[in-house]
Amino acid sequence: MAEDNVRGLVLAVGSSLFIGTSFILKKKGLRKAAVNGTSAGYGGYTYLLEPLWWAGMVTMFIGEAANFVAYAFAPAVLVTPLGALSIIVSAVLANFVLKERLSKLGILGCLSCIVGSVVIVLHAPQEESPTSVQQIWDLATQPAFMIFAAAALSIVAVLILYLEPLFGQSNVLVYLGICSLMGSLTVVSIKAIGIAIKLTLEDINQLTFPQTWFFITVGAIGVIMQLNYLNKALDTFNAAIVSPIYYVMFTTLTITASAIMFKDWSGQDASSVASEICGFITVISGTIILHSTREQEQASTSTIAGPVDRYTSGEDLKSEDGEHLITLHNTDYFE
Repeated sequence: MAEDNVRGLVLAVGSSLFIGTSFILKKKGLRKAAVNGTSAGYGGYTYLLEPLWWAGMVTMFIGEAANFVAYAFAPAVLVTPLGALSIIVSAVLANFVLKERLSKLGILGCLSCIVGSVVIVLHAPQEESPTSVQQIWDLATQPAFMIFAAAALSIVAVLILYLEPLFGQSNVLVYLGICSLMGSLTVVSIKAIGIAIKLTLEDINQLTFPQTWFFITVGAIGVIMQLNYLNKALDTFNAAIVSPIYYVMFTTLTITASAIMFKDWSGQDASSVASEICGFITVISGTIILHSTREQEQASTSTIAGPVDRYTSGEDLKSEDGEHLITLHNTDYFE
């Protein structure tokens, strides 16, 4: 293996370790913050005062920085699949630190997601590296990618304005859909920023081009939105479920955005296309399995909550609809 590939491999593995750990630190911080105020899942921001959450943010920043640098040394086909390691890290740590258990069905869903994503990435076509920000701008303003970007932003708007108020607390795909769609657009911007920095350091100044600052703005907005909705997802759902689904959706949409923008799909043989389709089907199957385990968890919570209700007095109940003031949101307390 070439020296640069070894460096990229080490950075990618280190990145996954840091990112997987950050999920757990942020989740613990969100739990502690929810005790002292409104949880992030209900629009609260008390987690900003929680040191554990900030430790998770710093850890994630280190991991993302290592991942960013890894792409400078090794090809995406080597770096991207290693992102699945963060899922394993977060799932293992969630089991011991957060006491969140994955059922056998959930483990199968995890494996399906990882295998499917790896198949997609391994058979994804290689992309040509742009040599200037202006070249990326030309690719970003081509009709095919403009349609993709418009569709992504439209779906994000529908998710935020209409679906989040109705299903945000019960369907993990709402929050993670927003994160992943914005993430696919953010990756393009970050790639442009990286090229601009690299060329500027080589005495080819790219900071004078307005396109550079446009990509910086889009990247900043995308990162902020991802962090906000990822916090909501982690605060509402099991971390061992959030991690793999987020990985699957983000990877799939990023590969799609890259293929459309850089026209990587042209020139592929039938074998590669068939492999990508099979990988995508495997990913979808794993996502459905993981989501079904979440529904089973909610059902078991309702079952456990039933006997507790009979011990509540009449004053503990709302007079109009009988909704209980005491609600059990997580069965982890009984393990």
